[in-house]
Parts: sequence; structure tokens; C-alpha cells
Amino acid sequence: MYWRQIKEKKLAHYAYLIGDEKSKEAILIDPQRDIDRYINIANKDGIKIVAVTETHIHADYLSGLREFAERGIVKIYASDEGDADWKYEWLINSDYNYQLLRDGDNISVGTLKLKVMHTPGHTPEHLVFLVSDENEKLNSRKGIVSGDFIFVGDVGRPDLLETAAGIENTMESSAESLFDSIQKFKVLPKELYVWPGHGAGSACGKSLGTAPESTVENELKNNSAILAATESDKFVNYILDGQPEPPSYFARMKLENRMGPDILGSLPEPRELSPDEIEDAFKDENVVIIDLRDWESYKESHLPDALFAQSGNEFTNSIGSFVKKEQKIVLVINSDMVKDTVTDLIRIGLDNVAAFVTPETMKDYVGSGGQVSSIDEIDVHDFRGISKNPDVFVLDVRKNSELKEIGFIPGASNIAHTRLLLSDEQLPKDKEIYVYCMGGARGTSSTSYLKSKGYSVTHLKGGFQEWRDLSFEIEEFS
Repeated sequence: MYWRQIKEKKLAHYAYLIGDEKSKEAILIDPQRDIDRYINIANKDGIKIVAVTETHIHADYLSGLREFAERGIVKIYASDEGDADWKYEWLINSDYNYQLLRDGDNISVGTLKLKVMHTPGHTPEHLVFLVSDENEKLNSRKGIVSGDFIFVGDVGRPDLLETAAGIENTMESSAESLFDSIQKFKVLPKELYVWPGHGAGSACGKSLGTAPESTVENELKNNSAILAATESDKFVNYILDGQPEPPSYFARMKLENRMGPDILGSLPEPRELSPDEIEDAFKDENVVIIDLRDWESYKESHLPDALFAQSGNEFTNSIGSFVKKEQKIVLVINSDMVKDTVTDLIRIGLDNVAAFVTPETMKDYVGSGGQVSSIDEIDVHDFRGISKNPDVFVLDVRKNSELKEIGFIPGASNIAHTRLLLSDEQLPKDKEIYVYCMGGARGTSSTSYLKSKGYSVTHLKGGFQEWRDLSFEIEEFS
């Protein structure tokens, strides 16, 4: 059996390219939208992708199914399980080459066989694929592509239809369905490999492990969520408790993947702006500027209302939660980072990347007297003296579960940074807002976002980590 796990680090996402060694044909499972990278991997390995499928309608990225379907080079397989509200609207009754899948169906690619199992809970239409090869000599990689059903050490969260997509009163029933699906998993052959859709860092569960694969036996012994699935009522309470706040862009991903993502074709190619063109860019009310320079450079001098973002693993969750699809994007960025950043953006449907400004051009612009802004910052020692002042508002932008686990600065209010766009009414316009996270990445990006929205805001340098290290007073969650 030909087998490749393809990881996308920032979303902690795994796609799978699995095929028949003899015929050199393969099926691709759970691809993201920029499909050329999968085609390039297959070509390099001498493999032809003849079929593409996915485990469910995703919430954290745009699917590559429609992109493949539009090119007409493969057969598309998609779930026909679940209720009427969660069907592949873009695919049903289309002219694409496709087949809808139900529980118990089979997909064959050469000697490769994928048996379909319906595992609702994370989503109503969720499928997993039991993979085997009819050639007994190549049977050592028999396993289950488990999508967002079973992770290493965890299971897929069942609350997203309600907390992300806004469908009320679905969390408990989804958790009950997940409990029933886990009972199906418990009777699978223990030697099967488990190939999950995500690893540690994904927002699709609460305690995903770092290992890229596991086995059914290992998960039955060590997966805390599966071990908790002994009684339905107790499991529902267990699995819903402590789930992280979903990024606000998840609702849009769900809808677009159901109705059909826009056809991408090729990556956007933003043009480089000269110093003379910069002011016209930020005066456009539909433009959002994303500054990917280091924090110190941004803090000292940035374009008015520019958002600060680091290019690491938090980039997608932050920018996806702060930027709307219809906005035109201008990047402040090193030229060698443009392509990778554009790729990160299109994976969550932010396609309108119009232009970029290099740090060198920013220096020229600032040196010529261009209009800029700065961000206020305070260290924890100075902040301690004013933290209880009634005229200040202290905002903790960590996950609520973090506050429950290790406490927070006394008097702080909590809104997860990925939910700020939805929480304007909770923030005061007449007070100085002091923003912090654990160490800095979420706090700095949140400070920039709030300033762009007109709030008077200061970033707390060092965050809760430094506050705790100095043994300052900590309030426990009640």
C-alpha cells in the first residue's frame, strides 16, 4: 500500500494520500483548497490521484473537493449521511463526476478498499474510512482514516454546530450521537492504525495528542474521552466541559464548505506598493492592513488601523477571526514571505490579497513623514499599581479553560481573542483597556485589533506568565 500523511502545520491538519502500489492509483482524503501541492506530491512519487473524498464538512479550513471537481480530473466522493441541513449543496445534482456515500458503502482504487462507516457526533454527516489492501503482502498498513471523530488522545468536539454555526440546542444531542459512534469504534479490530484529521494545536478538540498516528488498541487504553464513554449522560457532561471557544471564522467555513467554496484556480499575486501608494491603500474603507513585522517595529510605528500578526501557528486563528471575507487585504511583510502568507489566507477563504509593502518601503514611508500610529505597552510591575483602578478595564484574551485551570489577574474580564469580533458590546469605550494573554502572541494581535476599532488600549507586556512568575496575586475561577 502506498501511504502518505500530509501535514499542514498552522491548522495542525492531516490529509491522506493512499493508493495501490501496483496500479499507481490513489485516493486523497481531506484535502485543503490549494490542491496543487497534493498533485505535486503524487507526481513526484509516480502516483495518480483518481479519487478524492473527505470525512465531513469542515469548520476550520476550506475544502479542496470543489477545486478538484472543477478541474474534472478525479471522481468526488462525499457523505450523504446526516440531516437535510448538512448536505453538500454544491455537489448534489451538479454535472461533476461524483458519488454520494452512505454507511456500509465501499470505495475501490486498484486493490485498495475503503469501507465507509457513519460516525455522527462531531458533525451529523461525519464518515470514517476503514482502509485495507486486497493484496495480502501489502496489508501491514490497514487502518482507519478517522477525520475529526477519533484523534490521538481525544475525540472531535460535538458543540460546533451550536457554538460556531449558531444552530441552537444541538450540543447535547450531538454529544449523545458521538457517544453512540464511540461504541462502534470500541469493537473495531485492535490492530488497526488510527489516522486522525488533526493533531495538537487544532481547535477541533480540547486535548489532542502530538503523535501523528495511533492504533485502536492504544486509543482504547489511553484516550481519556473514549474511557469516559461508559454512560451517555456522564459522557455528555464530560465532553462538553472545557471545550475552547471556536474561532469566529468557523461559521463561515461551515457555510462555504456546504454551499461550495469559491473556485480558486491559482494563488492571488499581490502587487508591491511604493511609498507614494501607501496612503491611498489605508484610506480605502474596505482595506484591512495586516502587519507581519516583529512586534517592536509594529508597536513603534505602523500604518493607521493595521492589525499585528505573527506568522506562526496562531496566525490563521487570529486573522481568520479579525478579518472579513469581503475586505481587501494589504500586507506589510518581507517579500520572501508573501507566497506562504497568501496561501495561509486562501485556506480560510481570504482571497482578496491585493498588495504588500516591504519593511524597507515602510522605513522610506516613515522617513518621508508618512502617517503612522503606535501602540502603548506597560510592564507588569507598573501595571500592578493601576490594575484595580475602577477607571481601567482589564481584558484576558486567553481561552476560558485556561482561566479555569491556572487563574487570572484579579478583576480581569475574559473574551477569547478568537471571539473579539463578536463581542464589541462587552467592551467599554470610555475606559482604558489593558490586554494580556499568557505570553504575548494573542495579546499583541488582540491589542492591535481593538485599537483598529477605536478603543483606547494598552498591551500588558509579559502577560499572565510574567505576572505569575513574579508571584503576584492570582484570582481563581469560581
